[in-house]
Amino acid sequence: LIHFYKRQHTHIHTMSAANGKKIFTKACAQCHTVDAGGKHKQGPNLHGVWGRQTGQAPGFSYTQANISKGITWGQDTLDEYLINPKKYIPGTKMVFAGLKKKKDRADLIAYLEETTKA
Repeated sequence: LIHFYKRQHTHIHTMSAANGKKIFTKACAQCHTVDAGGKHKQGPNLHGVWGRQTGQAPGFSYTQANISKGITWGQDTLDEYLINPKKYIPGTKMVFAGLKKKKDRADLIAYLEETTKA
């Protein structure tokens, strides 16, 4: 039992792209796609977002606020953004309220890193 507990306890602190996919499907897929060549929906296709500056997905109409933010998407910037998108980029048209749990953000970011790197 102790061995099982230790294994479970360690797992809690690791990022899970599989769990991140579930979060993406539930919270993000209504407005975003992740596949290469995927279409824009209400939000931009996220393929290639890793390492790209805000407001730069070709063919998507961004707000000036998003274009002007000028940060590069990666683990740290996505983590901060996903807490509260409207606070991080005032004026964004993204209506998502955010993910308050750090574990959920870490899992979602692991999934995004795995699926969107160009």
